[in-house]
Amino acid sequence: MDEKYGENSPAKECHAGTCKHSDPRVKECHAGVCRGKIVPLLYEMGKALSEHNDLALALDTLLDYMRRDMGVTRAMVNLHHRQSGHIFIHKSMGLTEDEQARGIYFPGEGITGQVVEEARPIVVRRIGQEPAILNRTGSLSRPEDCDNAFVCVPILRGKKVLGSISAVRFYDSDELLDKHVNALVVVSYMLAQAVELYLVETVDKVLWEERHQELLGALQARFKPSAFIGSSKVMMEVFALLHKVARTRTTVLLLGESGVGKEMIANAIHADGQRPDGPMVKFNCAALPESILESELFGHEKGSFTGATQLRKGRFEEADGGTIFLDEVGELSLGVQAKLLRVLQERAFERVGGNKTVTVDIRIIAATNKNLAEMAARGEFRQDLYFRLNVFPLQVPPLRDRGSDIVTLAEYFTARYAKETGKTIKRITTPAINMLMHYHWPGNVRELENVIHRAVILTEDDAIHGYNLPLSLQTPVFSGADSLDGLEARLAAVEYEMLVEALRLQQGNTTEAARELGLTRRTMGLRMKKYRLDYREFRRADCAAPASSRP
Repeated sequence: MDEKYGENSPAKECHAGTCKHSDPRVKECHAGVCRGKIVPLLYEMGKALSEHNDLALALDTLLDYMRRDMGVTRAMVNLHHRQSGHIFIHKSMGLTEDEQARGIYFPGEGITGQVVEEARPIVVRRIGQEPAILNRTGSLSRPEDCDNAFVCVPILRGKKVLGSISAVRFYDSDELLDKHVNALVVVSYMLAQAVELYLVETVDKVLWEERHQELLGALQARFKPSAFIGSSKVMMEVFALLHKVARTRTTVLLLGESGVGKEMIANAIHADGQRPDGPMVKFNCAALPESILESELFGHEKGSFTGATQLRKGRFEEADGGTIFLDEVGELSLGVQAKLLRVLQERAFERVGGNKTVTVDIRIIAATNKNLAEMAARGEFRQDLYFRLNVFPLQVPPLRDRGSDIVTLAEYFTARYAKETGKTIKRITTPAINMLMHYHWPGNVRELENVIHRAVILTEDDAIHGYNLPLSLQTPVFSGADSLDGLEARLAAVEYEMLVEALRLQQGNTTEAARELGLTRRTMGLRMKKYRLDYREFRRADCAAPASSRP
């Protein structure tokens, strides 16, 4: 007998994905109750994986099914990169690109991290009542999400956890929720082998690229670090263009804000070019006054001016047979621009005070953080030189547009400076990661490196904490508090983080949080009032980050 409807229940006639109800009040099956509906999904996914070896198509088919037939509002397929420890969103439904990029976790961190660490499904029936929901993507901040459920099942291959499948929707039936969990578990079994192959192929590709870099020798090894760290979509597009232009002798113009890594990109173009063993000469066009700039670039003859006691080769001659990198090219005077134009056109010039033409075989890479097109329109930059430089423009994205690369770079710099200072630093805490991810980074990678270097020096244990970061990154924390400076600001940052962590752990229970911190309930209340912390904020959808700390 059917437990819910009885022996003659109309649900008995629901089979193979079709609904034939004798009861006119029941017009169709509740989404997901018809077990037969999953059969076409498994068929299409199996076809995509077996016939086409197309994991992306199989995942798109799954996400479409979850949206259409399961009524899921948001879904994520996360992959676990075992070497780095990262758990990242590979495919999603209902999330923006920015939200997807922010979804980076580690085993044990949040619900997703717990599923990967414990290798078992976890169901949160009401998001608003679960403080372990980190909401790092920022996609669960709507009031209606408080009553939604969050389902996460692991993708298992033997004892290895390769990733997870997550879903968000409202359930008024535990039976339906359980059936959806079971359906996702079945799908995860089907995906396991294809996901493992995808991860292996991806790792093998990275290892091959590293071996390729090693073959170029010690010269190229010097140029590997931060320019090649990160795998965001925008940087992969830059690397693809870089690879295409590197094998040519085409002039490249690198565009982007200060600190994005234009010099590292120039190094990579040279190292991957036709003459990686040739000289790589770098020159900052804004570093010297105009009076000696021309001599530095083109060289001078003996006796050409007071102090010229012997012939001197310029940077262009030094770069003969290799590459010259002209940084801040927008700072050149119009006079020097005219001589540079000839070098671009003919690869020839005269030294200062000389009349003998010097010919060089070089590749020119220029860089600027200015808009040369606008400068040319205003007459501040030669238009003909602009067109010569702009043969292959390459826009290097700012750090704020690189999503998860921020965490990857932060970890790289942490390991690097921890080694330099002789410290053992194992992790960056969740509050610190949130601060790094929400900051706008006007100084880009250079600023991030300096921030992490400072934090490594300040930390006194095995982690980088939020209060180790500069106050400019902690602005959201103190958005509602009085302006503080110096020691008071640092002490306040430590106090705030300890209060937040205790409230998170105790799910907003101020009595238990006070006991954990060794405070009286009254003192706890006063300190919460000081930072405008409301215990109710830790029992809502965005329980992991109180409103006063959200950017």
